Amino acid sequence: MGIELYLDLLSPPCRSVYIFAKKNNITCTFKQMEVLKGNQSSGNFLSHSSPGGAASVDSIFFSWQQHSDGFGKVNVLRKVPALKDGGFTLAESPAILVYLSQKYKTPDHWYPLDMKKRAQVDEYLSWQHSSIRPSVFKIFWLKVVFPLYVDQTAPEEKLQEALEDLAIPLKQLEEKFLQEKPFLVGNKISLADLVAVTDLMQLIAIGYNIFEDMPKLVEWRSRVEKAVGKELFQEAHKVILNFQDLNNMLIEPQLKEQMKPRLLKMVA
Repeated sequence: MGIELYLDLLSPPCRSVYIFAKKNNITCTFKQMEVLKGNQSSGNFLSHSSPGGAASVDSIFFSWQQHSDGFGKVNVLRKVPALKDGGFTLAESPAILVYLSQKYKTPDHWYPLDMKKRAQVDEYLSWQHSSIRPSVFKIFWLKVVFPLYVDQTAPEEKLQEALEDLAIPLKQLEEKFLQEKPFLVGNKISLADLVAVTDLMQLIAIGYNIFEDMPKLVEWRSRVEKAVGKELFQEAHKVILNFQDLNNMLIEPQLKEQMKPRLLKMVA
């Protein structure tokens, strides 16, 4: 039995795993989670294949309930992304990306054999969890998710505070990690670039010009998109690029009541 990947492409970590698997023609089944909805859709099957002709990945999408007992057996943390490889399960996108790169012996530039370059990839994957990603998630939840559950917009000053908080790790991304290189770890794309760009696309897609006055990051993002392939890049980001469609999402009343106090606490 092949690898199963449980993903919601609204999530940046899920998009990084999706892009990596398809770019490297890794045979797997993608199981679509719908985190914001909190419910299970009726059997809606949609076939997808990655670019690459005969070597393309055949994948099937269908909805699962994130907090169901079935998913709990795959990931007791009940978070996406999650991987299932036979009886083996794995959570956390950096761990999943490294596992896939090692299992399928993907091209060296993704997770280099060179000890120092690999350490630099690991450094970024460790750093982003407590720097860029928390700010990105906070801005996205205030701008997009808050109105869905609270039926009102989040206070503008809270959004501005979150954007100001993001400015520091963005500068560190440019000055510490990118510097004068084409990519974060040298001349070729790595897992670090993939994780970074999918995080930041979360805000670019909803209209924030976060790279204003940062031409190096603008050029870096363009190089990453080209290295991935524009078609695959756009495919992976289709959901977030059409985030306005979330306004029509039907959310279970019970889930709405559960989430509302947590979201209000964010702006207290």
